[in-house]
Amino acid sequence: MAAQKPSIPKGTRDFTPQEMVRRNYIFDTIRAVFRRYGYLPIETPAMETIETLTGKYGDEGDQLLFKILNSRPHEARDENQKVKMREAFERTLEQNTNTPVLTEKALRYDLTVPFARFVVQHQHEITFPFRRYQIQPVWRADRPQKGRYREFYQCDADVIGSNSLLNEVELVQMIDDAFTTFDVPVTVKINNRKILSGIAEVIGEKERIVTITVAIDKLDKIGIEGVNKELGENGVSASAIEKLQPLIAFTGDYAAKRELLRNMLAGSEVGQKGIEEVDFIFAKVAEAGLQSATVELDITLARGLNYYTGAIFEVKANVGSLSSSICGGGRYDDLTGIFGLKDMSGVGISFGADRIYDVLNELNRYPADVTMSTQLLFINFGDEDGNEAFRTLHKVRRAGIAAEIYPDAAKIQKQFKYADARQIPFVAVIGESERTAGKVMLKNMQSGEQELVALDELINRLT
Repeated sequence: MAAQKPSIPKGTRDFTPQEMVRRNYIFDTIRAVFRRYGYLPIETPAMETIETLTGKYGDEGDQLLFKILNSRPHEARDENQKVKMREAFERTLEQNTNTPVLTEKALRYDLTVPFARFVVQHQHEITFPFRRYQIQPVWRADRPQKGRYREFYQCDADVIGSNSLLNEVELVQMIDDAFTTFDVPVTVKINNRKILSGIAEVIGEKERIVTITVAIDKLDKIGIEGVNKELGENGVSASAIEKLQPLIAFTGDYAAKRELLRNMLAGSEVGQKGIEEVDFIFAKVAEAGLQSATVELDITLARGLNYYTGAIFEVKANVGSLSSSICGGGRYDDLTGIFGLKDMSGVGISFGADRIYDVLNELNRYPADVTMSTQLLFINFGDEDGNEAFRTLHKVRRAGIAAEIYPDAAKIQKQFKYADARQIPFVAVIGESERTAGKVMLKNMQSGEQELVALDELINRLT
């Protein structure tokens, strides 16, 4: 039998140790920001019920769900259901259809909907307003391409149980804090679903708000002509499309965009409310001051997810070649209502860890010590010298220094070559003379300098 060629599914990736220490730097940086703002960690299962996920992301989102096949006999309640499962499976193969008997679960599409489900299930165990963060993978049956994967990590922070717009302001500050640490200047694009609702109202297409937002959200991908074509194909009148053009094509600063909106939405109460909310966020952000992020009102920003009701955010890097969003989010007023808990407003953001990883790799914006795991390697001469090195290693680790000993008493050139390949900055040598003197020969692998030092001095230098 021929050996099987190793492979992984398209849209997924392996990560080497060097890649993982870089990714952990990203997770640790974002986690530190979340904790600094008072957010608490939770986790939810990789799979949710179909009912939990469907109908929350729009038709396009529902099509990207990875559904899990009920294929194991123990999932059938009785012999009759086993027969139904087998028949359903055969029909699926023949007709590419789906039935509840065939699949009842799916991999989570994002972390927000599972969070809403979590809040309702655990409402008596948590204190509101509830600030939570969650760093876990999600799955989407999307077409793989640069910056877009089928399995990827999201780093979410949400506060639920509060209508205050100060939460939105703090989310912008958190974005600024994280990307300042990453040394990546970004633009935070802000809009409001109430503004989009107002626009749909004044152009006479109030009932097609979802159609309009889904189409506008694709502006960067398909251009103005593509957006107009999609709007027309989905029933939006030609006169309404014509009225949209000044908004879609408009460029200018915040004051100019705000004036355009105020004039256009003069007759829309919900639109004026959206403008007020955006004004508050921009004023408070300016008052607080940002380090490396700039904020921009983007009238065309829609974010295709149906559950957003207020402010919406999208973050793009100002450097590098990646044009995709690397962070986004928004306000949702009643997502928990789907699960039976009414009037529970929330707002949150999601950092796309995999896209941030691609940006940092391209720009090489990692701190010098990020990829260093072991600080000190002890050379192993075997016998009594090796035993002394092993005993000293234990004391060094107790002092908080990441250290290891080469496991075999191999040739010294091989051990030094290992230190070079692992980018270990220091090597400790304990031979007969060092053991007799009660000291360690410490070698700096970068400069080549070496010095005989006492153990206490070695620990002081490396800590």
